[in-house]
Amino acid sequence: MLFSQILGHEHIKNHLIRSAQLGRIPHAQLFIGPEGTGTLPMAIAYAQYLVCQNSKDENFGENESCNLKFNHLQHPDLHFVYPTVTTEEVKSKPKSLDFLQEWRQFITENPYGELSDWYKVLGVQNKQGEIRVDDAQEILKALALKSLEGSYKIMIIWMADKMNIAASNKLLKLLEEPTDKTVFILISENEEDIIQTIRSRCQVLHFNGLPESSIIEALVSRENIDEKLAYKIAHQAQGNYNKALHILKEDNDELPFEKCFVDWVRAAFRAKGNAAAIHDLISWSDHIASLGREAQKKFLNYCIDMFRQALLLNYQADKLVYIEPSVANFKLEKFAPFVTGNNITEIFKELSDASYHIERNGNAKIILTDLSIKLTRLIHKN
Repeated sequence: MLFSQILGHEHIKNHLIRSAQLGRIPHAQLFIGPEGTGTLPMAIAYAQYLVCQNSKDENFGENESCNLKFNHLQHPDLHFVYPTVTTEEVKSKPKSLDFLQEWRQFITENPYGELSDWYKVLGVQNKQGEIRVDDAQEILKALALKSLEGSYKIMIIWMADKMNIAASNKLLKLLEEPTDKTVFILISENEEDIIQTIRSRCQVLHFNGLPESSIIEALVSRENIDEKLAYKIAHQAQGNYNKALHILKEDNDELPFEKCFVDWVRAAFRAKGNAAAIHDLISWSDHIASLGREAQKKFLNYCIDMFRQALLLNYQADKLVYIEPSVANFKLEKFAPFVTGNNITEIFKELSDASYHIERNGNAKIILTDLSIKLTRLIHKN
């Protein structure tokens, strides 16, 4: 993967190229950016630039075999670690190497894919992905091998915040005593999710959401769609190229979330002074609880976005509103007056707390029912 194939982030590309040319290559770097902004493809392009010793304009005729291996993600000096779960084939102690073929296919098909896309490949259901100590052991083995090209060995740890404590401690020792010409690239969506001891040993690079112009250009040139449609999709994607592709292909996970959200707030409105409507909220909670934990967390994040959009609309910041509900008889304009400065902070807190408890394996039915009952009070708050 070449820098020229990465959308936007020209300043980061220039920084990585310049630092490599000057020989100032940190042994540990942390790429932080929201989903769909290209942290993973940028890490791969950087790895290819270092290992294959490509020139600034990426004319790779000098080391064609090296670049060819990278194109197939099969270079012996390129290593990946990523969250995994037990499956029918791998029933215990799963590690990244067990799913290497699926991982290569996943990146090849959608290098901007997010964690939930990868979990679909694994079929996580109600499990939560994790990077375990067995992965850390494999890192030790991989980095003990001699470099094939005689240059750098690259270890890319995708969603590094999913490392458990044992794996984090192993990695910390490696970062404290790095082997020669080894580069660690850790990737996460939130800097605070990485433990402080590891974060302090990395050079941090922050990725912003992609500009609409970059997404529009990519959709037009790569997906061959009309510029007007590309503009509409880019606006809805909010800097997330992966989301733009899902919207284009009409396989966006948020489409069923929209109906779930509308059913939820409608039941919350009916529940005021109507005990029978509480049964609707309990049924709703049972339905959401039947989804996998990752889907539950993603839905709660979607709810936060919906309330934020309603608040913006209520305060007449129409240009910042990008969600266009398609559920029958539900208008964001009519819902917006119920989301104000008096209740938005508490609503956000309750949604965030619910997501936190679900991630820590709390009982989803109890958490969501409690959240629903609190919403009936907050949504009617003057």
